[in-house]
Amino acid sequence: MDHSVLSIWDLVIIGAYLVLMVLVGVYSVRRIKNTGDYYVAGRSFGPLVLMATVCATIIGGSGLMGRAGVAYSDGFKAILTAVPYLLGMFIFSGLAGRISDVGMAYNLTSIPELFEMRFGKACKIILSVMVAFAMMGTVASQVTATATIIKMLGGQIGLSYEAGALIACIVFMVYTATSGLFGVVYTDVLQFYMLIIFVYILIPVAALLEVGGFSNFVANLDPALAKPYVNGSILGDIVTYLVFTMAGAEMWQRAFAARDRRAAKRGMFLGTAVYGVTIVLVYFMGVVGRQIVGDDVLAQYGSTDAVVPALAIKILPVGLTGLALAGILSVIMSTADSYLLVSVQTCVHDIGKTIRPKMTEKTEILLSRAFSIVLPLGALVIALYIKNAYNILMFAWSFYAAATGLPAFAALFWRKATKAGILSAMVAGFVVCVGWKLAGEPFGLGSAVPGTIACGIALVAVSLATCKKHPSVYLKAEKQS
Repeated sequence: MDHSVLSIWDLVIIGAYLVLMVLVGVYSVRRIKNTGDYYVAGRSFGPLVLMATVCATIIGGSGLMGRAGVAYSDGFKAILTAVPYLLGMFIFSGLAGRISDVGMAYNLTSIPELFEMRFGKACKIILSVMVAFAMMGTVASQVTATATIIKMLGGQIGLSYEAGALIACIVFMVYTATSGLFGVVYTDVLQFYMLIIFVYILIPVAALLEVGGFSNFVANLDPALAKPYVNGSILGDIVTYLVFTMAGAEMWQRAFAARDRRAAKRGMFLGTAVYGVTIVLVYFMGVVGRQIVGDDVLAQYGSTDAVVPALAIKILPVGLTGLALAGILSVIMSTADSYLLVSVQTCVHDIGKTIRPKMTEKTEILLSRAFSIVLPLGALVIALYIKNAYNILMFAWSFYAAATGLPAFAALFWRKATKAGILSAMVAGFVVCVGWKLAGEPFGLGSAVPGTIACGIALVAVSLATCKKHPSVYLKAEKQS
């Protein structure tokens, strides 16, 4: 089955898929009547739609290509850093009902709005800036993964790394700008089935056949790639993933968009469960790539992110290769569009409308569409500077997790959390995390660990010291059946 290069049919399939994504966005634009439709799709999604969009969003370019690249180079680290995120998402699934209830009761569409209601505008603005930057970093990680694929195709179709990444950006710019969460989620549903069938089933099965079955795979597996180990860097990644899930703005948005608390909880739980199955498959694709593609992926393509598309090109026949690569692109874009929409909402709605509260809905939607075009260009710049999807993701998530994970949980559940406590916690988490990073991460310990500890200490100490004199508003919401 080794054909090593793409046929014209594979390229046609990939091109047709990209055009289809644009058409879905253009079709969905007719459903946008107000900002509620644009940001939370009219709170209309049931559990199955939420399952697909949650899973498609979690399994992004960094989650597939980046983590497979980690498995290819560092083996078991790919699983050790994925399981904490899985655990965190299961915990978040249990919180999703409460988030949905609060969102409906107080007409909230984002986590910064919750912070404003409980702790005031200053907390909202600080959180919004952190959300916007973290989401932009995540979009950049998807651009990097896309650019890696385009670079692999560039020799045949005459496109450079930069030009290919720009084309992919334009595609998800269009359907995010035109249709908001409606377009994002319904393309996610299509992308979910694409990635499950043509990536997580097709590629592993074909890879097993290529190596002569599971027993041969195990016999030829480098023991170093299957040996569990933990060091300071991995511990930092584990804490980052676990704490990030508490404040993941894209998942809060999904919970707010659910039609009721039951749909929110079930959709989150089902999407997370499917993601759990894919962790082992991503690890397998990374390590089997060593046996099939060889040890020169980094030298040949410039990044270990290329191992999965390289595997698909090497082992799949004409036609199926195009479908598999379209499936990989769907993984990337399903995450990029979700984080892009959160970035747009944060910049326009949470920051812009706080500064100009009299902004009309028509103006807000127009600005949102404009920012959907401008922000990806910033992500592209980041992606061209740091050309590794996993590294970009961890850079963006580490300070955000350290500064906002525990405050987000407190905003939802802790009555004694105060404005002073939240502000102190976010500043302490951010400063310690960034300072630790700039200091070269002493003892090899990831910066999210000391940052989260500092955040937690400041949150509890300052809130308890100020809660009697300056209590915050605690949001109550009736449970929705």
